[in-house]
Amino acid sequence: MKIVQATIENAEEILKLQKLAYHSEAELYNNYNISPITQTIGEIKDQFKNHIFLKALSEVEIVGTVRAYEKDGTCYIGRLAVSPKMQNQGIGRALLVEIESYFKANRFELFTGTKSEKNINLYQRSGYSIFKKEKQGCGGAVEICYMEKFCK
Repeated sequence: MKIVQATIENAEEILKLQKLAYHSEAELYNNYNISPITQTIGEIKDQFKNHIFLKALSEVEIVGTVRAYEKDGTCYIGRLAVSPKMQNQGIGRALLVEIESYFKANRFELFTGTKSEKNINLYQRSGYSIFKKEKQGCGGAVEICYMEKFCK
């Protein structure tokens, strides 16, 4: 497996993988209207204007992806997704480490649902800690925890 920067030509494959990977999150919350599932190809292509996208390749197939951008000294990391058939093999952690290396930020921030224990554990093992929780969605259907990591 290798990790390289993705291009806008990868947008459709990344979106397909993202929807596949986030299906388990949608099931966990019984909410199929979460933004990783409802995101359109136009929206993801727009993000290529101000985000760095990475892709993890197994031979030629994209099996993982993550994106991030920096603003005011903070790098905002999002949509870390690994193919369900490739999870628990260190790909998510490798993508996280790699995307951090693209930025010289003082602080990194990401978020995940509070029921997403595997995600929270991955992020905590990578040096992130929860700094805020809030309910989102219609009627506060999903509780999100925001996590941060400071650079030395």
